[in-house]
Amino acid sequence: MQRRQFNALATNALASVMLSPWRQALAQGAGFKPGTDYMVLPKPLPSDVAKGKIEVLEFFWYNCQHCNAFEPALSAWSKKLPKDVELKRVPVRFREDFEAQQRAYYVLEALGKVKELQSKMFAAIHVEKQNLAKLDNLMVWAEKNGIPGARFTELFNSFAVVGKAKRAAQLQEQFKVEGVPALGVGGRFYVDGSLAGSMDRALQVTDFLLGEIRKGH
Repeated sequence: MQRRQFNALATNALASVMLSPWRQALAQGAGFKPGTDYMVLPKPLPSDVAKGKIEVLEFFWYNCQHCNAFEPALSAWSKKLPKDVELKRVPVRFREDFEAQQRAYYVLEALGKVKELQSKMFAAIHVEKQNLAKLDNLMVWAEKNGIPGARFTELFNSFAVVGKAKRAAQLQEQFKVEGVPALGVGGRFYVDGSLAGSMDRALQVTDFLLGEIRKGH
């Protein structure tokens, strides 16, 4: 989903700007080119991972239909990652009304509930058609999934969660994210479905870039 297509008057506006995310992947060994299949950041960014680890960031928005479609593939890919790769999720804020869902993600992270509830959040929005754009509705959803409303609200308004949401917005700008889902690799590269042609191919590009980083390229 491209950033420039968001309508400020339509919270749930969804517009496809990429090729089918499940298009046939290109054969292994195909060459990937900077500026065509992925972008090289003008200046490397520091990664928030231990020495010897490579950070991969997934930029996403819960209301994005493409992020919802990408979730199973990303989950399967993440389970096969080498030990030197650490995947982190970054909820985007293309408008101010995205912030509630940004904070909701970091509440789940603080509670250690991301693995358990990430797919359920997507399903609530895209399958059950719930409107989870505001705190009140998010709190009701949290209570239905075993999180006390008072605890959810406390964390939602906490300094730590608000700070992480602001940091996520900064990362989004630093990586020049124009659409979601998208991936940042090693603080040096950016790839999304528009560049790679599909999100399954974007994962292939990411694997290629991880190899390049290991080689010191």
